[in-house]
Amino acid sequence: MTTGTNDAQTLVLCALAEGPLHGYAINTAIEKLTGQRLGPGSLYGAVARLKAKRLVEAVEGTGRRQPVRLTAEGRTALEREAQSMVRVTDHLFEAAVPDKIVYLDRLSMTEVARTAKRVMLDALDARPGETVLDLGCGPGTDFDPLADAVTRTGSVIGVDISQDMVDQARRRTAERPAVDVRLGDVHALPLEDDSVDRAWGDRVLQHVADPAGALAECRRVLRPGGRLVMAEPDWDSLAIDHRDLEVSRGYTRHITDRVVRNGVIGRQLPRLAQEAGFEVPTITPMTSVFRDVRAADQVLGLQRNTERAVAAGYLPAQAAQEWLQHLASGPFLATVTLYVVVAERAQ
Repeated sequence: MTTGTNDAQTLVLCALAEGPLHGYAINTAIEKLTGQRLGPGSLYGAVARLKAKRLVEAVEGTGRRQPVRLTAEGRTALEREAQSMVRVTDHLFEAAVPDKIVYLDRLSMTEVARTAKRVMLDALDARPGETVLDLGCGPGTDFDPLADAVTRTGSVIGVDISQDMVDQARRRTAERPAVDVRLGDVHALPLEDDSVDRAWGDRVLQHVADPAGALAECRRVLRPGGRLVMAEPDWDSLAIDHRDLEVSRGYTRHITDRVVRNGVIGRQLPRLAQEAGFEVPTITPMTSVFRDVRAADQVLGLQRNTERAVAAGYLPAQAAQEWLQHLASGPFLATVTLYVVVAERAQ
């Protein structure tokens, strides 16, 4: 928050919300809210203007200290300002959970996702005539590049546990005879042993009940010499810039603990793959960087997950509101690490 005339007055009102304070204590409260103190001229000028507007009033103090407090009009003004802030964040952030197909389509179009998929395709090294398995294929967002890689002489098999996803993927690939979409569970793949050359999974294991079991199934259906390429995030690495590190850490802990079933699968994946009998020749960490808060919100669901974090006790309500307002109004930076892991079944 900037410290112009109106902003300085708003900060003073916020500082006085919990009760009367004198000048130094007002600035201490403002520093806790924003990470910065007002200059003496800005502080006392703001207090004088608020007195003139009858939004604050002096109360008896001791010595040279003369505390001020909110008047009834001042509290009304502060509540009006808070409601305005809520309207700003409500307009900026998505409040409702988006449709799953819409969300996956939108995510696949982001530069972050496109970059990761290019790395995955290079690592997969699918060739004409081969059979590629797309694990948790969703609405079929990755079928085109996979089908192009194996050409008409090869085939792509998509498996998803959701009938809605399977139906949508089938509609989208009606003109691609090489694509076969099947309803199935990654824990019990509807394929024969040793039946595919390559397998692909993009952010699938973070959601499954048993990642180790899913990896064992992948090894079962891969032919000897076959290759599995998976990309999985480590949500514990999510870092969002904010003056109060504990608020950012609380948000990240909530995502890792409560929102994503397997929140640290990215770092676990190489070990789990080796334990499933794979060789793991390469691990590529990729850091996604978000500078635009709207783009980040489409991936992270900032407002709705902040509200959940408050309900779950990870964030105090007031700190959460200040956090959202900061994200909405200040320079934004968020990063999270995705791991692209290549796993191979020995000959």
